[in-house]
Amino acid sequence: MSVWQLVAVGLVILLGLLGVLVPGAPGQAIVWAAVLWWALTDVTPVAWGVLMGATALLLLNQALKPLLPRRPRETGAPRKTLMLGGTGAIVGFFVVPVVGGVVGYVGAVYGAERLRLGSRGAGWTSVRSVMRATGYSVLVELYACLLVAGAWLGAVIWG
Repeated sequence: MSVWQLVAVGLVILLGLLGVLVPGAPGQAIVWAAVLWWALTDVTPVAWGVLMGATALLLLNQALKPLLPRRPRETGAPRKTLMLGGTGAIVGFFVVPVVGGVVGYVGAVYGAERLRLGSRGAGWTSVRSVMRATGYSVLVELYACLLVAGAWLGAVIWG
């Protein structure tokens, strides 16, 4: 697979990660389709292993999705705050592998809410409200896609 095709697959995966943050957008499907495209083009055992792992993980995530709360209107936080939290999770996941996703999400939501509301206590109260209403379901879905993206990136670099 050429470098340009790998860049294109990476951009599609990034688009899918951002799609997870947008209600109604098929972020998981986009991430999976990008990995499928890569695996069909780069026919190696590593590529097929990543595809099988991605398929299993995303199917498990789809099965668990109805069990997690998702009530974005109950948070009281604007959509911009939730988007900043998701962006913080994506950046944090790659800066501090795996653990940084949660830190990035919570930190970005707290920062945005502290600026919006003006006090530390109100910021933390809003973070707790966001996590109860949507945070857990968004984080689980985003983490599933981030793990797939990380596996793909690891296979491209070291595979």
